[in-house]
Amino acid sequence: MSERTVPCTYFDQSGPQNTDRTLQLARQRADELGIRHVVVASTSGETGLLAARLFAGQDREIIVVSHSAGFAERNTQELTEANRQAILEAGARIVTTQHALGGVNRAVRRKFGTYQLDEIIAFVLRTFSQGLKVACEITMMATDAGLTPAGSPVLAIGGTGHGADTAAVILAANAQDLFDLRVLELICKPSRYPTQEEGVE
Repeated sequence: MSERTVPCTYFDQSGPQNTDRTLQLARQRADELGIRHVVVASTSGETGLLAARLFAGQDREIIVVSHSAGFAERNTQELTEANRQAILEAGARIVTTQHALGGVNRAVRRKFGTYQLDEIIAFVLRTFSQGLKVACEITMMATDAGLTPAGSPVLAIGGTGHGADTAAVILAANAQDLFDLRVLELICKPSRYPTQEEGVE
């Protein structure tokens, strides 16, 4: 029976102070495995730009996944135009679409106070970390957009609120094939999670 030992880095606290280290660890593992597709979540575009520049010049597809328009405030996009342009100039691509685990079902929760299946799935993934939930979600979003191939490993980077504190190797799947998605490796994650009051949507 074959086996392998892969290290995982655990951060004492969740949050954006882990961004640089998360990106370094992610790049190192992507290099070791020869992974071609890197998916990174970014709200304002700062983390996405850091990732796009870190991976620039390599034979990789970098996909920055933003919040959907109207996520924080109606008719607004949190990804700044300056960061959008800089990300594109660095050679990365951008996905802005409905959240795989928080689309129309979130409207039901907001209107009627009843959680729906996709948000229950999100809560289950948060038991590992908020960043892992994000990593799984953005992998599906990028795959649904046709930018990552279903059935192939991708390196996915997420965080808690802002920045990055979680990286994982994930076997990509479309949202409609959620149960084909696999978390193959955890590269890093926080070992301390926000309280319920600190939790993010």
